[in-house]
Amino acid sequence: MSENWHPPQALLLMGTHCPWCPKVLESLKELLADGAIATLETVYVEEQPELAAELEVRTVPWLRIGPFELEGMRSAAELRDWAKKAGSRAGLAQYLDELLSSGGIDKALGLVRRDSAALDALLTLFADPDTQLNTRIGISAIMEDLDGSELLQGLVVPLGELTRHAEARIRGDACHYLGLSGSTQAAIYIRPLLEDNDADVREVAAESLARLKG
Repeated sequence: MSENWHPPQALLLMGTHCPWCPKVLESLKELLADGAIATLETVYVEEQPELAAELEVRTVPWLRIGPFELEGMRSAAELRDWAKKAGSRAGLAQYLDELLSSGGIDKALGLVRRDSAALDALLTLFADPDTQLNTRIGISAIMEDLDGSELLQGLVVPLGELTRHAEARIRGDACHYLGLSGSTQAAIYIRPLLEDNDADVREVAAESLARLKG
């Protein structure tokens, strides 16, 4: 565990007729007792439906540990693991991977817009050759949504470095995202790809430069 790690706060939304909620609550009480989480707040959705609506809670148990929002039954070991990963880039990357691989693009996008650390974690996932296709599709959807934004412009340098990645698909996608950024600085990284040894990458580079000029 990192020396900079601090126990996260936890919020649990429960239902009075939920069979799994008491089990999750007991696991969280154990984590609170041994310092794995700093605080624990419990709310019954029947008593505070406005909070459930605000958090877009559709099923219980629903839990937030640090930046992580978890639904359904989770074992004590799972909850402890997520608590340990709160605040780390690796933990955020794993959480985003779980969200994107299961179609939770909107939730992942919201986190990325709120938290710059989540955007860094997203880039970590993108740069990993072992990241699965479903997750890559989700990353692409998020980048498309960030088209022309300051957030995407802030990634020009790290994306530029990835245009030299060993894998052609990562070079090509990095080039495409640079084109979406709208930053004139992006062209510096895109132009060399016009001579890339991969035909698809060369095509993406030409399209991305045309987009920047347009």
